[in-house]
Amino acid sequence: MAGEPTVAGVGRERRTVALDEAYAVGGDLPLPGAGRTLERWSALAALAVDDVVLARLAEAHADAVAIIAELTGEPLPPGSRWGVWAAEDPAGVLTATPLDGQGADWLLDGAKAWCSGATLLTHALVTARHGRNRQLLAVALDAPGVTVAGDDWADPGMKGADTRQVIFGRVRARAVGGPDDYLRRPGFWIGGIGVAACWYGGATAVAAPLRKRVGDRGGDPHAAAHLGAVDVALGGARDVLRAAAAAVDARPEADHARLARRVRATVAGAAVEVTRRVDRALGPAPRARDRRHAARVADLAVYILQDHGERDLAVLGADVATAAEPGWSLGDSRRIR
Repeated sequence: MAGEPTVAGVGRERRTVALDEAYAVGGDLPLPGAGRTLERWSALAALAVDDVVLARLAEAHADAVAIIAELTGEPLPPGSRWGVWAAEDPAGVLTATPLDGQGADWLLDGAKAWCSGATLLTHALVTARHGRNRQLLAVALDAPGVTVAGDDWADPGMKGADTRQVIFGRVRARAVGGPDDYLRRPGFWIGGIGVAACWYGGATAVAAPLRKRVGDRGGDPHAAAHLGAVDVALGGARDVLRAAAAAVDARPEADHARLARRVRATVAGAAVEVTRRVDRALGPAPRARDRRHAARVADLAVYILQDHGERDLAVLGADVATAAEPGWSLGDSRRIR
């Protein structure tokens, strides 16, 4: 893997090698919900330990592989690099018009915001509006009519993910599933937990300097206390990811929306807590003097903003309030009576 923390920080040749390795890992992962989900998420977390940006790109490629397998069963072209561009933004509206009565071939018109890997990918899965529905389509990014906007990403965090606006002018695309199938499929929420696995891996890497400091020096109860709090946060996040993998494999066709929201909130909160504790224990030196650590912290801070935060918490709260049972029991207590 890459020796530097972000794609933007390495030379062109090393960047290409690092990307090729990351996409190879992403494309070769076990499919989610097929009995090896923990193995899949563990591999994504391991990528993020090494490089948060590459993990983010590889996770999107792996998600595209899983989406296409779930909706069509078709293989991806050999050597292709895929992204999933499903975010919607008032700054850009993408519409789709069917070219035939069967709904297989479409024309894309408009702009799509938040397109990560814009100049690094060969293909993308994009959501586009068709009336009141959202249609998922596969598009080759070298097709006539595809224009990538300039790089206006201001934050150093996730700069290497090359996230830009992409404009489509009557670009041919192929339907992947039917209207709204992308959001309705069981794998939608399972894929969202895969993102949290990347957050988790990045957070464990952020914690590493604190663990080393306490191990090397000892005798600092305050640093040790911060490390203890980090262990609590990461241990809790690890446990919910493991439990989620088991739940997904046990019932892959179930609605895992509530599970995904819980897991993502838990892991995002843990990542924030880890960063806060490491900063409090070590001060500014690691960010100021260690480029790998500084870049990793910046990348992770931006990446976890993909969490929907209070919007997801509000949905969770409403679900808990209206459910017959909140789902908080540890098990069936009747067995010990």
